[in-house]
Amino acid sequence: MKIKVFFALLLGRLVRWISRVIHRGGTDMPGRMALKLCPQLLRYLAKDVKAVAITGTNGKTSSARMVEQAFADAKLSYFSNRSGANLISGITTEFIMNATLTGKPKCDYAVIECDEAAAVKVFPQLRPKVVIVTNLFRDQLDRYGEVTHTLSNIRTALTGLPETTLCLNADCSLTASLAGDLPNKVIWYGLEKSAAAHDAPEPPVSDATHCIRCKTKYDYDYRTYAHLGGFRCPKCGYARHAADVAVTEIVEQKLDGSTVVMDVRGERKLVRTNLPAVYNIYNAAGALAAVTEMGIDVDTGIAALGHFNCGFGRMEQFPLGKAGARMVLVKNPAGCSQVLNFLQEMQEHFVLVVCLNDRGADGTDISWIWDAEFEKLGALGPRLEKVIVSGDRASDMLLRIKYAGVPAERLTLERSYETIVSQLNDETLPIVLMPTYTAMLELRSTVVRHVGGSEFWE
Repeated sequence: MKIKVFFALLLGRLVRWISRVIHRGGTDMPGRMALKLCPQLLRYLAKDVKAVAITGTNGKTSSARMVEQAFADAKLSYFSNRSGANLISGITTEFIMNATLTGKPKCDYAVIECDEAAAVKVFPQLRPKVVIVTNLFRDQLDRYGEVTHTLSNIRTALTGLPETTLCLNADCSLTASLAGDLPNKVIWYGLEKSAAAHDAPEPPVSDATHCIRCKTKYDYDYRTYAHLGGFRCPKCGYARHAADVAVTEIVEQKLDGSTVVMDVRGERKLVRTNLPAVYNIYNAAGALAAVTEMGIDVDTGIAALGHFNCGFGRMEQFPLGKAGARMVLVKNPAGCSQVLNFLQEMQEHFVLVVCLNDRGADGTDISWIWDAEFEKLGALGPRLEKVIVSGDRASDMLLRIKYAGVPAERLTLERSYETIVSQLNDETLPIVLMPTYTAMLELRSTVVRHVGGSEFWE
């Protein structure tokens, strides 16, 4: 086994070196090649590393960056897959690069973002100390299938790991159901009714309208967004669990972040996160639950939420144009609708760039754009000065935004990212870039060439 591990590590390092020489990321292929030689390589490399793993539909990357900052502030020796390569091959690559050629880990801790479909392969080998499950929504139906299939994948991945602590979103009825099936210790996080003073309306399309146990329609004491909130089944009694890390008040929401009050296991704390929007408040609560479970003190965890570096494309800011640009990844109706909520909260006039691709990493089924609440763009009126649409499926997105009520004279279709970024260099209004995943990689690369910034794997 040790000989096989040695040659697998050597192969992985060689492939990584070649990838970087030819200016490729080398985030996936080294692990893929090494796993062909030694399929259990991740199990061997991870056995002496204490890992926090983050999975779920939305919020994985932002949550991982929050946890990572807390580890850094606590001066722990750690590494992470910050490139976003979150399949078993990409995760194995990070372990290869953070181990000696004999397989000994260079760091004591790891922060691992894990694709929810890949968890069934990753978790049994990784055996994480803590797992955050952020939420579950329909996403890439061609790849994941229905959301209950994704839930089943995560449940299977956690079976046989009774020593792993689960940090579960109490407000997501799908995520929360894992606690009833598994013997693991659970730390709950969520938003209280007092933090949802203006209840979100019932969404036009919901991923969890009926009880996962008895199929009766849920009643809600309050909603935060989509199917999240104070759910309860009037028939079997399945209901939201009280949160150990509970957001009790949203004090202020601005474009550069939010200030909230959290009850952290009975202790009242004022918390600021440097990302805006309600869904990032959830990410902050989940991250804080995880890092305190890992032994980091509460105040260090809270401080990290206020100054962590955003994951690439996740509310990332660039000095593009005179007023700057913010890039926000979208990939499914629930997440996209939350970004549209964020745009509604912007008080100033702005320019929007929407890029839609339908490649494998995006999901080839783009019907989700008709479920996302793009009508909120039409309701913005003159504050939405201009919309530029691009990507492989730009024509489909242009049609969707027209139906949403945005006047045709404010809409432009432009295929070239180079042309878009060149034009935006002289823009005086704030810019919001809203791409899907593969479009984000290409658009971000173009932006970085013009205004500077790190590569996606850095």
